[in-house]
Amino acid sequence: MTAADTLLAPAAPAPSVRWVLASLSLSMLLSSLGTSSANVALPALADAFAASFQAVQWVVLAYLLAITTLIVSVGRLGDIVGRRRLLVAGIALFTAASVLCGLTPSFAVLVAARAVQGIGAAIMMALTMAFVGEAVPKEKTGSAMGLLGTMSAVGTALGPSLGGALVTGLGWRAIFLVNVPLGLVALFLAHRHLAEDRMPEGRERPRFDVPGTLLLALSLGAYALAMTVGRGSFGLLNVALLAGAGLGLGLFLLVEARVASPLIRLALFRERTLSVGLSTNALVSTVMMATLVVGPFYLSRGLGLDAALVGLVMSIGPVISAFGGVVAGRIVDRLGAGAIVVAGLAAMAAGCIALAALPGLAGVAGYIAAIAMLTPGYQLFQAANNTAVMADVGLDRRGVVSGLLNLSRNLGLVTGASVMGAIFAAAVAASDIAKAAPEAVAGGMQVTFAVAGLLTAIALTITVASRARGGTAARARNAS
Repeated sequence: MTAADTLLAPAAPAPSVRWVLASLSLSMLLSSLGTSSANVALPALADAFAASFQAVQWVVLAYLLAITTLIVSVGRLGDIVGRRRLLVAGIALFTAASVLCGLTPSFAVLVAARAVQGIGAAIMMALTMAFVGEAVPKEKTGSAMGLLGTMSAVGTALGPSLGGALVTGLGWRAIFLVNVPLGLVALFLAHRHLAEDRMPEGRERPRFDVPGTLLLALSLGAYALAMTVGRGSFGLLNVALLAGAGLGLGLFLLVEARVASPLIRLALFRERTLSVGLSTNALVSTVMMATLVVGPFYLSRGLGLDAALVGLVMSIGPVISAFGGVVAGRIVDRLGAGAIVVAGLAAMAAGCIALAALPGLAGVAGYIAAIAMLTPGYQLFQAANNTAVMADVGLDRRGVVSGLLNLSRNLGLVTGASVMGAIFAAAVAASDIAKAAPEAVAGGMQVTFAVAGLLTAIALTITVASRARGGTAARARNAS
């Protein structure tokens, strides 16, 4: 049997949960690696193509924009055409684009290939979570969500170190080509072990909402660009992009209210669990981005660490996430998603307060202790929130809801990079943060994480209020 015959072999009639989770985990790892590893190669790319720093940023931005603009749409497309079919196509697209990235003859082709790679990553990110509800018993959903969170964290932690080693040893092309064997393994596992798509008998396949997809993609793309162009400055272009995003969103809502088969049924947002889960997910992601934006400046300028030590300390959070995801999922399965969402947010709020206070008292040890409080709280929140949101979603909406969950996280990260960075810069009150006094940087750190703590407290309040309303409604139904 040839390799092609193996890849094209029919799916197993009774797929093993273990192999299904292996294929989903590898898909999540690949999409995460695609985000984190390319940053390390930017200086080498600037030299290889004689490109400016602003130009090579598009190697990262093209990938992130493709994910942000399309992740909801590809989730919905999976609901319509079949999630297994689309996930296999997404893995194949990601792998082929990785080949093109690694063999590209020009910078323009590289940026275009990265956008295509981002489309494949969007498919993988949206559909891996959607598959959990089909492949895993309900009482084990939290563990599966925790595993996916772990693989995402592993990709984030592994990307910079792996990318740096590959660029140093083999050149920048290797950071893209290393995805190819991993992609082929993921493709084989998904084709072999994921359950075949089956359309319910007697039901007509819904149409794909093309106008809604275009309007949402344009709106999200405009917003993401507004939050990223200018690198800290906010000018007329940013304002124009935000206005365009607002206009596009308004038109999108009008279209969705009128089409027969909308991309997103607006009635979905009246479901309390979904609306609360999406809003808190965005707030929490905004907070977590502050650690990535502010942390390096504080460690280097506020505490005087060299680059190697900064990298070592910054890796602690992802390492905790990598080891804690599965544990967090098992806790969710044992104690219930609702209670663990609250516990995770409470731990995150405590971690934000600790980040504002402890480093000034205990230096690096205080920073590490605060991260060791914040990160497990985030893992608990993610596993529980994803489980709660996906628990009772209908089979025909799992893809789009999974896409919305990932979108809320991405928008939080994009917003956090801009807004939390601006808060830090304003609090430092220096024209050049790199030359600011250590005391000013420490003050900026305190202000930024005080705001982060407030955002987490808002998320916690929203969650507790929602649970209280849900309990009151349940008691009223029982009484009647």
